[in-house]
Parts: sequence; C-alpha cells; structure tokens
Amino acid sequence: MNTAQPLRALAASAALVLAAAALAGCSASASATENPDYTTEPSDTFPVTVEHQFGETTIAAEPQRVVVVGITEQDILLELGVTPIATTEWYGEQPYAVWPWAQDLLGDAEPEVLHTTDGLEYEKIASLHPDLIVGTNAGLDEDSYEKLSEIAPTVAQLDGSEPYFSDWKDQTRIVSAAVGRSAEGEELIAGVEEAYADAAAAHPEWAGLTATFSQGGAWDGHLWVYPDGLNTDFLTDLGFVITPGLEEYAPEEGVQAQISAENTGLLDADVVVFATEEEGGIEDLLSFGTLSTLPAVVENRAVYTDGELAGAIYFLTPLSQKHVLEQLVPRLEDAVAGQAPRDIAG
Repeated sequence: MNTAQPLRALAASAALVLAAAALAGCSASASATENPDYTTEPSDTFPVTVEHQFGETTIAAEPQRVVVVGITEQDILLELGVTPIATTEWYGEQPYAVWPWAQDLLGDAEPEVLHTTDGLEYEKIASLHPDLIVGTNAGLDEDSYEKLSEIAPTVAQLDGSEPYFSDWKDQTRIVSAAVGRSAEGEELIAGVEEAYADAAAAHPEWAGLTATFSQGGAWDGHLWVYPDGLNTDFLTDLGFVITPGLEEYAPEEGVQAQISAENTGLLDADVVVFATEEEGGIEDLLSFGTLSTLPAVVENRAVYTDGELAGAIYFLTPLSQKHVLEQLVPRLEDAVAGQAPRDIAG
C-alpha cells in the first residue's frame, strides 16, 4: 500500500465470501496444534473475553494459530512471545511483513503473508484454520468483522476508535488480553511511556516547541500531513506541540490533512519531520510548492527519515517506538539546534 494514501479496507467480493463460508465449517472442527514458535506462556486464565467496537469476543483457550489481518499487530504479538501464523503486508515488502526491529523476535518462523489489494482474503484466512483473528488495525467494519467471526474468534479496534490509527495503548491491551498476556501488555506500555518520559526529561527545551509530521512526498497533488492526535504521539510525548490548524484540511476525521502546493507554508514549525524513504526523495519533496523556502527547511530544522525510521513511525507499536526513540532523538537534537543535515542518514 502506498504510504501516501489514506488507509482504507476494501470490500471483499461475493465469491470470496461464499468460499469463506464453506471453509469456515472446516476450520471450526480443525484441532489446534501447539505453536512451536511461542516463547512465553499465558499469564491470564482462559477463557478470556475481550471487548471491542463490535461487542465481545470470548477466546476459550490459549490461541495457537493467530492470524493478523491488521497491518501492524504482528509487532505486539511478537514482543509478547506469540508468533502469528499469518501476517498482513502493508508496504515495504519486508520478509514475512515483519520489519527489521522485529525480525529477531520472529526467529526462524515463516508466517503466511496476506494482502489486502483486493480486500480481505477470507478464503485464504479460513484455509489457515486460525483459532484467533487479530484486527485492531485492519479498518474493520461490522460486515467484515462478522465474516471473519464466522471463521474464528476475532478482535477488532476499541469502540470509538478510528478504523486505523487507533491508540497504540488500546491496541496493545486488546491484543494482549486476547492471547492471555494482559500483564505483559501493560509492561510493554509502561516501558514505552518510561522511555519517552526519560527522553523528554533529558530535553526540557523541547517542551512547547511546535512540530509538524508529514509524509515524505506528494501524492495525487497533495502532501499528506498529520493533525494533532493522528499518529503524532512520538512527538507530543517528547514535549512538542503539533502545529495547529492542520485538521481543517483533513477531508474527514481520522485521516491526514491534504495540503496543496499553495498551502505548504502551513507546515512551518520549530521542527518539521518528513517521512522520506530514500535519498533521492528529498529533492522531489522540496520541489513541491514552496517547501524549499520553508523557514524550517532553510534553517536546517527539518528531519528527513530513511525508510526504516519512517516505517517505525507509521507502525507506532511498543516495539517500533523503541526504534523511533533510538533513531529520531539525535535527529531532533540537531533540528532544534538548526544543524539537521539534508539527508536521510541523519
């Protein structure tokens, strides 16, 4: 999926739905085989019941065949010691849809990779005989949730959340509860919060400075920029304040602001983070509108990420945020000092 596009789940065809229904009966009777790639044991007592936007899901026993239909939840599961049997490709074509910061946790496992180009692959999902489907970051609506639930117990995003960009803490809690590791999930959250608090305490000069987070290139005539609260925790938790007013340019709540070439001045802030993915992308980016004359760009207060850091920011999981802090904090130090290099190496 092009990262410059708003995240949207696609409807499945009627043929796939019928095929999935036929296979669902088979999966219901398939016996779960212990997953040899698990590295931890559950700390909760099963059955467990998880609440989400579409009601409650009860998981009778520790799931052994977990299928991830969302685009980032594999990070949470792997850090909990639960290796999914299937992941979903978002973008980047990483091995098994697992990015470098999580590859060590994947080990020798080789999960099936699902794709959403033509919608959720119901037939393929059913053929995997899952005993749990995780979709907290999958853009599920009630129809897709019901179809997945016919295959196996399914957990979705928290009630009131956006289909994508749900709060990472909420997602971590739902996923952790579903696999019987609630306490471990809280530990993941606490660890990230502590790491951000330590970084913010080490940089009190960042408190109150404005920051803008933008994707690294224009798409369909617009630059996609993140309003406050939409995947911007990695900046606000460090003390920065997201540039106000961007939400006025979002076509709907829960999606990026679409900034046209004549409005690129709206991005200016004390620090601007561009999610560039390759060295040559900087020149293309700065040729859009008046970005090349943006004060933050001219005064070396703009950060240009490489592809891996951009991916970690987009994922915004407990695991990826550790990578973000390690890689981004030194770049932010340079940007605040007006010494940020115009390259993706930082």
